[in-house]
Formats: sequence, C-alpha cells, structure tokens
Amino acid sequence: MSARTIEVRTGGRGRRGHPGLGLLAGLIVIAWIVELIDQNIAPDLDLYGVIPRTIVGLTGVIFMPWLHSGWDHLLNNTVALLGLGVIVILAEGRRFATTTLILVLISGFGTWAIADLGHAAKGVHIGASGLIYAYFGYILARAIWGRRLVWAVVGIVVAVVYGGMIGGIFPEGDHISWEAHLAGLLGGVWLGQRHA
Repeated sequence: MSARTIEVRTGGRGRRGHPGLGLLAGLIVIAWIVELIDQNIAPDLDLYGVIPRTIVGLTGVIFMPWLHSGWDHLLNNTVALLGLGVIVILAEGRRFATTTLILVLISGFGTWAIADLGHAAKGVHIGASGLIYAYFGYILARAIWGRRLVWAVVGIVVAVVYGGMIGGIFPEGDHISWEAHLAGLLGGVWLGQRHA
C-alpha cells in the first residue's frame, strides 16, 4: 500500500492557490510566539536585533522583523504587515517567499549599515517595520513601473491608505528606527522596479 501525498494550500483554488498566504500567516504567528516568549520566559530576546556595524549585530538582519518592543508595537506591525503582505502575495504568488526574503535582507543589511551614524552609542533595532516599508515601496514601484491599470489602482489605494508612512523615513525620535524604514522603502522600490 502506497501513501498518497496531500498538499495543504491556502486560497482554495486547487493547484493555483496562493501558497504565500500560509507563509505570511506563519511569519506573523512566529512574531507573536516570539513576543510571548520575550514577555514571559526570556525577556532579553530583543537583544538579538540589528546592532549597526558590529559582527554580532549581523544576526539581527534575520531576527529583526520578528522581535518587537511590546504588544502595541507588534499589533501595529501585524496589521500593516498583513495588509501590505496580502497585496504582495497577490502580485507575486509563488515568488512571495523569495521576494520577502530579499526584502528582509535588504532592509536588515541597510539598517545595519546606516543606523546610528554619528552616535557614540549603538541601539538595537527591532521590529517588522523595515519589511513593512519594503512591501510599501515594492507596491508603489510596481504601480509606477508596471504599466498595468490594476497596478496603478492598487498603487493609488495603497498610497492613500498607507501614505502617512512616508514621514517615518525621517528622524523623529530616539526609539524609532527611521533607518530601517528608509532602508526598507528604498529596497522595496528597487526590487519592485526590477519585478515590474
């Protein structure tokens, strides 16, 4: 007797479903589990974020999007990540995982390279905001260079709903990583233009 392989897919359209929805949901669940652990079991997990221009800080390039300073920070990022992530999934389909990985790496390495320049003390940069800004830039770039009406409409809607994010790429406070926002936005625009 041979075993049958059964695939679990989201989207409900058979073999043409959107496998990225499960990945996005998984990434969000991981961030919530990490925060639960950080709040109750191992309260120093945030120290694994990006520490600019240090060897140990390079591990934060991968960990930064899943570490948050508290429940409010995580909730705000979850809403934006879900909204923009679904749009990127619909655009990219099966390429969503690699697109997300590239955007995480660009925003993480960018933060590592430019954060805290001119400051004696280096901060630890955490949160999914770099990835969120990367998705935002990606969608806008696809709208500008995609030459398709649907992308133009999506770009306008995203610009109206999320346009207030633009202010986040400028220094605004000691506890906001505007550098991660800027690196993510620029990385998203770069990759969105390449994929358009």
